[in-house]
Amino acid sequence: MIRKLTLALLALLLACALAAGLVAWKMHASLEQPLRISETRLLDVRPGDTPSGLLQRLEREGALDGSFWLRLYWRLKLSGQTLHSGEYRLQPGMPVADMIGLWQRGEVVQHSLTIVEGWNFRQLRTALAGLPTVEQTISTLSDQEVMAKLGHPDVHPEGRFFPDTYSFTRGVTDLELLQRAFSRLESVLAEEWQQRSDGLPYENEYEALIMASIIEKETGVPAERGEIAGVFVRRLARGMLLQTDPTVIYGMGEQYRGRITRNDLRRPTPYNTYTNAGLPPTPIAMVGREAIHAALHPADGSSLYFVARGDGSHVFSDSLEAHNRAVREYQLKRRADYRSSPPPRPQAPVPAETQP
Repeated sequence: MIRKLTLALLALLLACALAAGLVAWKMHASLEQPLRISETRLLDVRPGDTPSGLLQRLEREGALDGSFWLRLYWRLKLSGQTLHSGEYRLQPGMPVADMIGLWQRGEVVQHSLTIVEGWNFRQLRTALAGLPTVEQTISTLSDQEVMAKLGHPDVHPEGRFFPDTYSFTRGVTDLELLQRAFSRLESVLAEEWQQRSDGLPYENEYEALIMASIIEKETGVPAERGEIAGVFVRRLARGMLLQTDPTVIYGMGEQYRGRITRNDLRRPTPYNTYTNAGLPPTPIAMVGREAIHAALHPADGSSLYFVARGDGSHVFSDSLEAHNRAVREYQLKRRADYRSSPPPRPQAPVPAETQP
């Protein structure tokens, strides 16, 4: 009797071992099979999607076989693994095991938005609206409504978003990206304000940001930013008008067509620093850390004027007489290739995607 029981137990153990071996072989074969897709594709995994559902979907599409064994493998080996939402890049012929490895590691495709120094808020909104991988939630909102959604209903949006490249995964909202850029600007501005030079004519960080935006629009030559800041700070200290063209252009809005006239310089807008003393009421552009630093660390000197040479750089003068000579030389005898600033920066970002 004992012998029979022993033989039965051995037979049962052998059957279990054979079954386990068969299951292991099936799972291994299913994992090692190549994906049957003809070209690289992105698998969009949305919140709430499960590995079982995705594997069954891929099997229905003919991209793989044996989803049952793959689902069993996930339950046995990866039951506590979180499946991150996003897009996963699938390559033709890649083993299914490699695809599951991407899921395990959460290696989703990263897209990016580059906010360019000197952009205004309208340009930023246009750039966001042109990104198909971003969920659009603000297209029907006014600028003030957008700021209210961000939790800052009384804040003017101009200049309040930090220029940088922001990586994101498909499905992020435009508001989420704006919040990141807003918080980044606040952080950078606070850091720079804490290290500012003494004796500056700003009552608060916001005035420094306004000045930085003017510097940002006046020059893209890094070596000149501090000197331009010095000119503006000295003019403010002496009660002189800033008389800077970018503020006039900003005040003109959509009426600006590429050039400003004498009438434009006399146009009564809140931003016209030829007719209004002091700083304009808000920033006129988005600013990088370098422009903020320059506004808070203006270069020493005695120059009160500057004029564009036509190659992107400027001539600085201490007196009106010297400035007028420079104007005659560089402004009244303009070359065909004259420009008052460096070559224009891109006006819209190229949506990009990178893999971690």
